Amino acid sequence: MESVPETDKQALPVRPRILLAASGSVAAIKFENLCHTFMEWGEVRAVVTKSSLHFIDKSALPSSVILYTDDDEWSSWKKIGDDVLHIELRKWADILVIAPLSANTLAKIAGGLCDNLLTCIVRAWDYSKPLYVAPAMNTSMLNNPFTRRHLNTIGELGASLLPPITKKLACGDYGNGAMAEPSVIYNTVRLSFNTPSETSCSSQDQSI
Repeated sequence: MESVPETDKQALPVRPRILLAASGSVAAIKFENLCHTFMEWGEVRAVVTKSSLHFIDKSALPSSVILYTDDDEWSSWKKIGDDVLHIELRKWADILVIAPLSANTLAKIAGGLCDNLLTCIVRAWDYSKPLYVAPAMNTSMLNNPFTRRHLNTIGELGASLLPPITKKLACGDYGNGAMAEPSVIYNTVRLSFNTPSETSCSSQDQSI
């Protein structure tokens, strides 16, 4: 049997590189589920803030997902010329998804602050690539005028909103402010993302 010419072989699909991030909201208890869900589609790396670790069991995350914390930001940097983690992650990722996005981290991003690994990544983000945010907070915090201003500000930057939902909240109140379900987050991101041939993921360095 004649061998199939190299040009006739079907190229393997390129898996998008997805950076999932969690900030300090009770909804971070769903971060494990989110990581497992996105792994079905792409290569996943995770970034978590210090406060989010109150709600995340690191040992329960998929073993193939590399988890980065604030302690990793400068731990590998020894001299000028060494890699800077938030820049390397910004280059690596095709998509950034922040779920949950707390009121505090939302305010930091809207104000341009960059005092931890996650906010440094956002400050350096290339907005030609998708950035999705899934806010999660108490209804009173969601309805605060600052929240609308901050959401409008990051929307103007290019962030896409995954709206919160109405349900019984962790504090016991019933109202809007719960993070969108992981399945909704996943489906929204996947359906709106370009096909692999239209992204840069086949040409970027994959060393992270």
